[in-house]
Amino acid sequence: MKRSPLAMLLLALLVEAPMHPYRMQQVIKERGQDQLVNVAQRNSVYQALDRLVREGLARAGETTREAGRPERTVYEITDEGEATLRRWLLEMLPAPAREFPEFPVALAFLALISPAQTRELLNQRAETLTERIAALAAQAPPGLPRLFLLEDEYRAAVLRAELSWLRGVVADLDNGTLTWDWAMIQTTMAQFPA
Repeated sequence: MKRSPLAMLLLALLVEAPMHPYRMQQVIKERGQDQLVNVAQRNSVYQALDRLVREGLARAGETTREAGRPERTVYEITDEGEATLRRWLLEMLPAPAREFPEFPVALAFLALISPAQTRELLNQRAETLTERIAALAAQAPPGLPRLFLLEDEYRAAVLRAELSWLRGVVADLDNGTLTWDWAMIQTTMAQFPA
């Protein structure tokens, strides 16, 4: 099975305890792990779980029905699922994955907008990053051991690094050391043809 962050997270939840998909989505959101995987659509959890079952990494357990609620099937991890989860963890930690975030793509095409508009948009991004850093710091329950905060520490460090870089770029836009116009773009394209 192809490794995915959501599949890994679901298997990790099933290591903790058997649970139904709706509870998995709740736990992911309660822990702030919806910042790590996209579970905005409840169906994504169900689809990923179906894949885990088809691959033999999880299995359906008992089905319960509470008054006024739909039937809920509780899932549990298989031995193969535990082995796969461990293998994925051992593969993911030492080697960075090839990821394709949107922001570097947008940076590659800044020449399509003005330096002034770029400065405004990057300032907005810096404000958003500042808010996210503060939210990460505020969400940790007091006394929670650091082991359970490492992913938030990492995300905050990445956000702080980006924020520092953004502030430098905005400063260069402000003082004019980073600027462009159509003539400069045309000259550069002639000088450095693809």
